[in-house]
Parts: sequence; structure tokens; C-alpha cells
Amino acid sequence: MEGAFQLSTRAGTGSRADAVRNRQLALDAAMALLAAPDATLTVEAIARKANLGAATVVRAFGGKDALLDAAVSRLLAPVVNRARDLLAQTTPHEALCTFLRELIAFQAAHHGISDQLGGLDLPSTAALSADLVAAVEEMIDGARHDGAIRTDLDPAIVTTLITETAHAIARAKPPSQNLADAYLSVLLDGLRPTPRLRT
Repeated sequence: MEGAFQLSTRAGTGSRADAVRNRQLALDAAMALLAAPDATLTVEAIARKANLGAATVVRAFGGKDALLDAAVSRLLAPVVNRARDLLAQTTPHEALCTFLRELIAFQAAHHGISDQLGGLDLPSTAALSADLVAAVEEMIDGARHDGAIRTDLDPAIVTTLITETAHAIARAKPPSQNLADAYLSVLLDGLRPTPRLRT
């Protein structure tokens, strides 16, 4: 009886270890596909990349949505942390200028995947996306307060202008750093306060 109990315990430990391993393999495969241009984010594609069965991938996360939510969140979390670090380390305007360049590079590397995420239940990703928008809004508000960007535009409009422009730049084909720099230069120049004319 005692031997049977020990065997059962070892088997249970082995099963848990396998489950943890399979979960990590599936997560790594999903993250690799997220960074691959023109990749298809299906359970089958993730399973092939991970050398696992599709049913094993589903069991590891409970479904495709939960798997992709975990993978995208892992990619997005460092971006959010970077935005917060910049806000703590420099002026809001400098943080905004630096972060926009980095955000565009991140979006350019992953924009092909974003179209496949629509309609999925991704609560962790949605929360991080909200944190990201909040950080950009804090940069904009601080830069407005410091007089570094114009205040005659509604803050919500400025936020939309910046985020939509960054999104459009990231989707430019073929990708071009020179084009991205030109877009950003025009955008940031246009946000500078208009000098008052002396009378």
C-alpha cells in the first residue's frame, strides 16, 4: 500500500512537471510566432512550433485565447515598464520623443499579428494596453504642462493623433527607419508650441 502511494505521488509529480514544461513550450512557441512576419496564430501552428499535440496545447492553457493572452502580455509588459521608467528618469517631453521611436519599432516588429487578435478574449493584454495608453497620456500631459508641446489642441485629440500616427508608421511597407524618422520629425515639430508674434 505504501509503495503504491509513493508511486502515485511520483506519477503526480511527473505529470505536473510535464504540464509545466508543455505550458512553457507552448508559450515560447506562441511568442516566436508573434515575432514572425506573416505567421498564422492557430493552435495547430503553435503546437507544431512547440513539437506538441494540439490537444496538449489546449490543455496547457485552457484555450487559444488564454495562450495568446499570456504570450502577448509577456511581450507587452516590458514596453509598459519602459514607458514608466522613462517618465521617472527624464522630462515628459524627452520621454515622449524617446518612447515613440521605441514603440514604433515594437509595433513594426509585431503589426502583422495584431490583425489576428481581434475578437479574442485577452484581459491581461487589454489591461497592459490601457496602462500603455495611460503612460503616453501622462507624457503628453506633462509635456503640455512644461510648455514643450502645444496646448491649443484637446489632450484627447493629441493622444489619438500620436498613437494613430505611430501605428500608421509602424505598418509602412517596406519598413524604413528613414521614413519613420521623417514621420516622427514632422509629427513632433507640429506639436511644438507656436511662437507668439511680438506686437
